[in-house]
Amino acid sequence: QVQLVESGGGLVQAGGSLRLSCIASTRTFSIYAMGWFRQAPGKEREFVAAINWSGGLTDYGESMKGRFTISRDNAKNTVYLQMNSLKPEDTAVYYCAAGRHLGLPDRTRHAYDDWGQGTQVTVSS
Repeated sequence: QVQLVESGGGLVQAGGSLRLSCIASTRTFSIYAMGWFRQAPGKEREFVAAINWSGGLTDYGESMKGRFTISRDNAKNTVYLQMNSLKPEDTAVYYCAAGRHLGLPDRTRHAYDDWGQGTQVTVSS
């Protein structure tokens, strides 16, 4: 099992930016696909972004395209989510996830094996 710890959440005004980080406690981080999901109160967990093992392939949820960027640093066992032009509807708990059996980015939450505890992002209007 991979332990994942997210950080970087907080309160920001609409139009602002945040960068989330997720560090993984595993020697084999560099072979995993990684994903970010979010969950707002009363809603299902929603796909945000995903990246393959090398960082060469990425995928985004429709409402995130052009505003969010996922990246990774395999030397630091870390995946990032840069969020720009934030909107109040981006308010949610953001989770990172590791796909130990994924070769490609995947939008399906059930494809991921391990999850972090989440970090709260609140965007005020």
